Amino acid sequence: MVSKTDDIPASVPNCNSVDPAEGDTPDSKETTKTSLKDPCGCAHSADTAMMNGNGDHDHSEETDSKQEGSGADADPGEDANEQEVIVIQDTGFTVKIQAPGTEPFDLQVSPQEMVQEIHQVLMDREDTCHRTCFSLQLDGNVLDNFAELKSIEGLQEGSFLKVVEEPYTVREARIHVRHIRDLLKSMDPSDAYNGVDCNSLSFLSVFTDGDLGDSGKRKKKGSELEQIDCTPPEHILPGSKERPLVPLQPQNKDWKPLQCLKVLTMSGWNPPPGNRKMHGDLMYLYIVTAEERHVSITASTRGFYLNQSTTYSFNPKPANPSFLSHSLVELLSQISPAFKKNFTALQKKRVQRHPFERIATPFQVYSWTAPQIDHAMDCVRAEDAYTSRLGYEEHIPGQTRDWNEELQTTRELTRKNLPERLLRERAIFKVHSDFAAAATRGAMAVIDGNVMAINPGEETRMQMFIWNNIFFSLGFDVRDHYRELGGDAAAHAAPTNDLNGVRAYGAVDVEGLYTLGTVVVDYRGYRVTAQSIIPGILEREQEQSVIYGSIDFGKTVVSHPKYLELLEKTSRPLKVQRHPVLNEKEAPVELCSSVECKGIIGNDGRHYILDLLRTFPPDLNFLPVDGEELPPECQRLAYPRQHRHRLACLRQELIEAFVEHRYLLFMKMAALQLMQQKANKENKAAALTDGSNAEPEASPADGPQSAPASEDPAPASDAPTEPATTPSEASQTPESQPAEAETTATVTTTTAAAEATEPAEALAVTTNGTPEPEGPDGQGRECESPLEGKEAEESIPGLAQAKELAESLAAEDGSSIDPKSREVVLNACKAVGSISDTSFDIRFNPDIFSPGVRFPESSADAIQKQKQLLKDAAAFLVSCQIPSLVKDCLDHSALPMDGTTLTEALHQRGINVRYLGTVLDFVDKTPAKTQLEYFYRIGVSELVTRCAKHIFKTYLQGVELSALSAAVSHFLNCFLSSFPDAVAHLPADELVSRRKNRKRRNRVPGGGDNTAWASLTPVELWKNIVSEAQTYYHFTLHCESVDQAVEKYGLQKSTLLREISVKTGIQILIKEYNFDSRHKPAFTEEDILNIFPVVKHVNPKASDAFHFFQSGQAKVQQGFLKEGCELINEALNLFNNVYGAMHVEICACLRLLARLNYIMGDHPEALNNQQKAVLMSERVLGIEHPNTIQEYMHLALYCFANGQLSTALKLLYRARYLMLVVCGEDHPEMALLDSNIGLVLHGVMEYDLSLRFLENALAINSKYHGLRSLKVALSHHLVARVYESKAEFRSALQHEKEGYTIYKNQVGEAHEKTKESSEYLKYLTQQAVALQRTMNEIYKNGSNASIMPLKFTAPSMASVLEQLNIINGIIFIPLSQKDLENLKAEVQRRQMLQEASKSEEPSEETPMEPEDLPVDD
Repeated sequence: MVSKTDDIPASVPNCNSVDPAEGDTPDSKETTKTSLKDPCGCAHSADTAMMNGNGDHDHSEETDSKQEGSGADADPGEDANEQEVIVIQDTGFTVKIQAPGTEPFDLQVSPQEMVQEIHQVLMDREDTCHRTCFSLQLDGNVLDNFAELKSIEGLQEGSFLKVVEEPYTVREARIHVRHIRDLLKSMDPSDAYNGVDCNSLSFLSVFTDGDLGDSGKRKKKGSELEQIDCTPPEHILPGSKERPLVPLQPQNKDWKPLQCLKVLTMSGWNPPPGNRKMHGDLMYLYIVTAEERHVSITASTRGFYLNQSTTYSFNPKPANPSFLSHSLVELLSQISPAFKKNFTALQKKRVQRHPFERIATPFQVYSWTAPQIDHAMDCVRAEDAYTSRLGYEEHIPGQTRDWNEELQTTRELTRKNLPERLLRERAIFKVHSDFAAAATRGAMAVIDGNVMAINPGEETRMQMFIWNNIFFSLGFDVRDHYRELGGDAAAHAAPTNDLNGVRAYGAVDVEGLYTLGTVVVDYRGYRVTAQSIIPGILEREQEQSVIYGSIDFGKTVVSHPKYLELLEKTSRPLKVQRHPVLNEKEAPVELCSSVECKGIIGNDGRHYILDLLRTFPPDLNFLPVDGEELPPECQRLAYPRQHRHRLACLRQELIEAFVEHRYLLFMKMAALQLMQQKANKENKAAALTDGSNAEPEASPADGPQSAPASEDPAPASDAPTEPATTPSEASQTPESQPAEAETTATVTTTTAAAEATEPAEALAVTTNGTPEPEGPDGQGRECESPLEGKEAEESIPGLAQAKELAESLAAEDGSSIDPKSREVVLNACKAVGSISDTSFDIRFNPDIFSPGVRFPESSADAIQKQKQLLKDAAAFLVSCQIPSLVKDCLDHSALPMDGTTLTEALHQRGINVRYLGTVLDFVDKTPAKTQLEYFYRIGVSELVTRCAKHIFKTYLQGVELSALSAAVSHFLNCFLSSFPDAVAHLPADELVSRRKNRKRRNRVPGGGDNTAWASLTPVELWKNIVSEAQTYYHFTLHCESVDQAVEKYGLQKSTLLREISVKTGIQILIKEYNFDSRHKPAFTEEDILNIFPVVKHVNPKASDAFHFFQSGQAKVQQGFLKEGCELINEALNLFNNVYGAMHVEICACLRLLARLNYIMGDHPEALNNQQKAVLMSERVLGIEHPNTIQEYMHLALYCFANGQLSTALKLLYRARYLMLVVCGEDHPEMALLDSNIGLVLHGVMEYDLSLRFLENALAINSKYHGLRSLKVALSHHLVARVYESKAEFRSALQHEKEGYTIYKNQVGEAHEKTKESSEYLKYLTQQAVALQRTMNEIYKNGSNASIMPLKFTAPSMASVLEQLNIINGIIFIPLSQKDLENLKAEVQRRQMLQEASKSEEPSEETPMEPEDLPVDD
């Protein structure tokens, strides 16, 4: 297939279907089918259709190149996997399709597809989009919609399929009207602003003027310089203090919708009376055309026709002429010329949009700003609102979905080989995203009062609800259940803890153990937990059904052998220790989880576990226990501290890091002892060889890669990634950049490992003694590059033997090993707190320190050990993880930009957000405090907005619905406006009824008509924020008002507004707010447009795709770019297969592909992939998410390389604007951005502008990297180049000298960088001398001087591009097959060089670093 359609691999039926006559680009049909969500109920999900990037190479060649690549360094399972991958991609074939009234056209299809996917394509194609009710026939036989194409007899290359119109039913007629409505609204952004149907915003096309790919090539390349207007808007220039909001959502000219109809709605005459039903009437529509013609239309079994009814008289007889048409579009085109013209134009526009602008996202993304949209009449939305959309899941017979059954059966699907796993993961993901959407809708309905409680007699806080087969409960402490644990605060924290537990058990994925679908929704100040319902649970009392665990926090406890057997399988990956507790009869009961974890066997015979809020051990820093002392590291920081509730527990990432850290300690201790023994006795060698012969296991160096086959492919440690899949550091998504830590291992300097003081550098070889499945994100805290076995062996004497010994002990029960060695292991085990004496195995008992849980006397020793382990873990968090986070920020391997990315950086290292105060204090006391100024500012802003969020939550609970916008605007005024006496606008009196206080008590949970909210004042709110910061975060804020906060901590009001809106779900009108006016408040109630839910849920993973992604990254790391590229392409296919077309992990995949394309010299392809990455990031993460900003920067670079200079500038300006809104100018990333802008401006000869940006970059680099850094040297050089172009040689010399000095001091005289700089200095000096001569000549001889022409160099594009590549950390290598070998040697040489420079400065200083290939820095 041609590479043009590389988005649509062979498996997609709709490429190459282009009829040149229509002048359509293949892209227009590209991925359209994905936009329709799984139209059949069986989770075959239409989304499979789009597999990316697999179009360009021939499969047979692919297999060969793969097998070469997957030699010794690939996993054992990899070959098999790749074989399977090839199987999936059966080659496609072409069929001819004949639809009524159109020319026959060709369509490329794949045997894997179902017939209904061809339906989707036809419903999206420009010329057939108005048909919904048809069948496909082959030789007169109707094809079954759910049949796979390969199973249809006689269907082959060149077959002729006929589209045959079918009679309508009421359901089909409804679907038809819905579809027409969707086509009419297809360019209208209001669904994205309102956050419905998984629509979200994207503004890229505004800056690229449409598509970058083919249309971009038609632009004039050579003479483009002349017509560029490079001046950025004032507010983007360095030093500008303005932060306007309006540019956040630029006006897209395509969104001025073409009006096809004034009104399309259901008629008031529905439903048809009996006698008309018997004439085939299905329903009536009422339409007002653009020409103001009012018509009434009958939908009948034969199609649509005009009838003679009017608004007030019913006459269903056909009008004359009746214009009977099978499709509503055909009918309307006949009666309204304006409709015909505009509908055609609209469809042309629709198919020209990039598919990624219109495909639905898997989870809803909400926008915190929106313009004022005119509210239009919309029959479909109106109908949805009335039916509360409860069963409108059109493809499910029997109306409501049995969520629990769907969630559990998808888990039970087989997973023996790759195609089966893909099918299973796709089904799981699909059901999860549908469930999350339904649960969110239900939770909003519950809080808005649209759902009847199942216990309506009780007070509102205690009510529970069932809607659409989902159970909803509110986050209040009902019946004093949590009284001992902190009441309502505990009840509020429990659901998120429970969700983390569900995520952890789901990731371990043990067959036969089931968890509930769980979604936690925060909406209007209430926390709602939505869960799928265990079959039969509602008919029984809880006491009867719980056969494992405790329903009263450990007073009574029961256990069950089957549960113990199932939970035992999760014990190792989750590090949960099996332990006995005493029940009410003082008898010991075995458990393998916390006591709260309940086991219930449903009526379906499945073993469910629920209430997983204590899956992970308690956090002793926030759990004062009488008579227990914490380690001194904790005490120095004033721990333990009193917390709101007693449910504070450690994060899974922390447990993983801690165990890894202990493993390294274990190895070192064993190694040390072995060395001592060796010194004492030389005859150890024989015994050791004996030990190693008896060692059947894989050598430890294979550890990280080889996950034993028996273990599940889904890595246990995937669990902990946050529910919101936001990207972590500057640009890595925790899930999607998984292998960063893994792959950098090869370049880790061994010295780091050798220092036992650097506990963070830990071995990922085996955790708990068995090789772990390669779980990136749990262990992927960047600081912990898990070292490859070899390097560790070189670095610590005796480590190799220790490792061998540990392995053989594990393998052999230690029978063949001499007692001395066994003693070594025993001592090491004791020292690190392992629960086994013969191998390293650390697990935690989650019930320690739980009030009400008692342990038998016999286990007193074990309990003591466990208590110590918990104290050590608490100490590890404050003494290792927090410093390691700060260190990463200092060396710029972590660069949080806003609250979300900061939270992620904390979470990746296992630090809970409640430690934010401690982290900030730590930063404050760091000597390099100025280099962390940005971090401190983001931290304080996060802390302030979180405190405000806590207060806002309770504030909102007391507000009734009619006063909601007034209350929210009042709160924002108190929080952000400088206006000292903000007064609330109470809702107007004329609406408040006289009999107000009669029986309205029971309306909304916690509701009531109180107007207490109106008395809040700015002074009081800020007092509360300061005290909240003190009590919750133990951090002292020195400010009494928003202006003081801005002044003291350098915060931005626009940033605070964004953070509080995103955290609480507020949507505000996009306009310029005057926060600083002391005469009137900034917000009025008209400015509050909406309040959205904030949703937390589990994110199911695509494990195989992920594995390919990692292997691809590893290959790239080793310099095999081509193989790496193929593996990443493969990963992309598999991701598409599981997630559909839109997902943050696909985004990371595309970004990396684009970078590889660029490095390998394929600029257009890089542009194409990066454009998709930007669109996807905007759609899935949000238009101003830090990740999106990164993607914009990469796209700008590739645009520049493709000669599209003005587009590159627009994109860079957009990125800078977004960054100003999100975090302000003072941020290390801003230096990179400004260097990019400055270089491009230099390239287009805008020297003065260029200098403003480059000098700003120089200032920021000097501040955050230190004056002696190579980054600063490069900045000086860039500034010098511009001064040279301006012929201001003195300034140029001054800057280049600075740069030269840094190079000389840092890398020495002999380094090529120093030489280059010194050459450039010579050249500048010559130029300066020449200029001076000329000037002197002029002074001396006046006008008749003979002037030497001076060389003023306008920089060449190539030189600008070269500098751009350097600052963006890209090595540029045009590659052919034979270059690969040379490249490997080159990479090794560079590694040596890098060691030299690395000693001074971590990462990316030198323009050539292997790790800069795949990783975005």
